Amino acid sequence: NCALHNNGSAPAGTGTGPGHSGMRIPAGVLWSAAGAAWRNGFSFAGQDVARWFPGHMAKGLKKMQSSLKLVDCIIEMQVARISFSSTSCLPRETLGIKPHLLVLNKMDLADLKEKQKIVGCLNKKGVKNVIFTNCIKDENIKQIVPMVTKLIESGYRYHRGENLEYCIMVIGVPNVGKSSLINSLRRQHLKKGKASPVGGHPGVTKAVMSRVQVCERPLMFLLDTPGVLTPRIQDVETGLKLATCGTILDHLVGEDIIADYLLFTLNKQQQFRYVEHYDLGEACDDIGSVLKKIAIKLKKINKVKVLTGTGEFSGDVATGEDWGSPGGGF
Repeated sequence: NCALHNNGSAPAGTGTGPGHSGMRIPAGVLWSAAGAAWRNGFSFAGQDVARWFPGHMAKGLKKMQSSLKLVDCIIEMQVARISFSSTSCLPRETLGIKPHLLVLNKMDLADLKEKQKIVGCLNKKGVKNVIFTNCIKDENIKQIVPMVTKLIESGYRYHRGENLEYCIMVIGVPNVGKSSLINSLRRQHLKKGKASPVGGHPGVTKAVMSRVQVCERPLMFLLDTPGVLTPRIQDVETGLKLATCGTILDHLVGEDIIADYLLFTLNKQQQFRYVEHYDLGEACDDIGSVLKKIAIKLKKINKVKVLTGTGEFSGDVATGEDWGSPGGGF
């Protein structure tokens, strides 16, 4: 899970997978078996980051900017395991105008041993208010309303009397959990169910929605905004990290490219749990070979009749998807 974090180096080893005896294969053994012939770097040639920014994002960004004057505070959400890659679509100087809270969501997928290091780096960049959350399990959600209230009331521009309602804008990259945050806050404070649709893929919310109440005391409303990437992703590798964590639609980047980058990253950091999980026998640096072995093992293959030119038919073509999670891939 922490393989993609900018500042984290994950522990070596394979771990254990379902259906196995629990025997661990030393990382050094796997590394020495094939590592000498592996790639030293990942080729980003031919990748056009500009086309990863769909048209609806530009429209959503304009609406968000025009709505800023109506909000009292901004909650910026980032993916905890790639916090330095999933930064805001709004310029930092824009965020500085309003009280700002950074929520690092999906903390259950991050390497929390790096938590203090991450917070320290963010503090150096001027980000002082940070909360780690898991919106699916409502972890640390109760901290948000009190912190937002304190941030708003501490600003001299926001003392408007006791009968005050707060309007909060939630921003962040696609599939970071903005709608899940709204629904989690409603569960905690209003004991009500979903108000915003959620999905396991980016792009579920494509327009700035009407206000959704999340708390009674204080009276607080949140604006659920579409997931918007920064129009200028700093480099292709940052874009691939975002794609690997599900914040960019797979087909915009290419499923095979995402899978290959993940395999390269796992091998580079000597995280070989995938070998045992899929019973591959040994680590491998060839994504085509890995996907074929996985597809055959899971019996996820399409039988295709192929004419060889000699009057014979040959070959079953493996698809290379792991149907264990939405969207396939591993």
